[in-house]
Amino acid sequence: MADRDHVFDPEALDEEPGTTAAPEREIEVSLRPRSFGEFVGQPRVLDNLGVALQAARARSEPLDHVLFSGPPGLGKTSLARILAKELGSTLHSTSGPALERPRDLVGILTQLKRHDVLFIDEVHRVPAPVEEFLYTAMEDFTVDFTLDTGPHARVLPLSLQPFTLIGATTREGLLSAPFRGRFGIAERLEPYPVADLEKIVVRSASILNVEIDASAAHLIASRSRGTPRIANRFLRRVRDLAQVLRAARVDARIAGDSLARMGVDPNGLEELDRRILRVLVQNAPAAVGIKTIAAAVGEAEDTIEEVFEPHLLRCGFVQKTSRGRMVTREGCLAIGVDPTTVRSEPGTLFGAT
Repeated sequence: MADRDHVFDPEALDEEPGTTAAPEREIEVSLRPRSFGEFVGQPRVLDNLGVALQAARARSEPLDHVLFSGPPGLGKTSLARILAKELGSTLHSTSGPALERPRDLVGILTQLKRHDVLFIDEVHRVPAPVEEFLYTAMEDFTVDFTLDTGPHARVLPLSLQPFTLIGATTREGLLSAPFRGRFGIAERLEPYPVADLEKIVVRSASILNVEIDASAAHLIASRSRGTPRIANRFLRRVRDLAQVLRAARVDARIAGDSLARMGVDPNGLEELDRRILRVLVQNAPAAVGIKTIAAAVGEAEDTIEEVFEPHLLRCGFVQKTSRGRMVTREGCLAIGVDPTTVRSEPGTLFGAT
């Protein structure tokens, strides 16, 4: 298995401060917004959620089931926590891979109190039998629990308290249509503009008691791939360097030095991004399949598709075709390769038309 200690590792757990989580994880949780007022960015999503919350409270009904989708690190878990707090209810958290069998879900559902929130991270990885078990729970707030097996089997209907299910996914397309259709509110979170990330960096710096220049905040934000989680991780590493250098304030020089030490270039690319681009350049003008890329760089296909590829596509460094991935002229330039030196054929990306 390849080394997973990437700067952009998407697997951030959701432990609360004070648990056995590592100090870094506790710091990450402490930086999360705890109310809509503290949440920066995603104005359309926040506005829609605010309307739904106000209407649900006015009717004294549970909030409709919510599905958050989008790349990792954009705030799906934070929004789930905020919604539970705004509803004045308890948040019960689990993840799709943890729900292996329907009986794993029964214990959770029967513990829910009226208007509680059940948050399922990676909801696209819920097994099909468990997913089907959720259908009646989401629609009718009942579940049928089977006792015993064979000729002695009995079905015991269980009534549930009205609750809100919040699902978070990075792969909405993997959800079945019946399951997706049972979410009354579906919101997709988009990567953040640099201006919003600057506000997040400044806010996080104040929580960490770090004095930071506007130029340093802009530098960190511009290289954070539109992702608050990455911006906060960069800030923590920049803070470490400033502490070692005994600098009273983080300026652009310290921020740039720290990012360079992490291998993050001005395009926000790290070493694995550049390796992906080099694989595509070496095979140009032919398209390269995801399995080939994963084998060449020594990383899991899912990680490449969910974490690294979206940024390369947004920057225009890679084109995704039915035959595979192809590097663009901009992608060549990003790794210091002259596009005119790349092998080309007439009618292809680098060839004459």
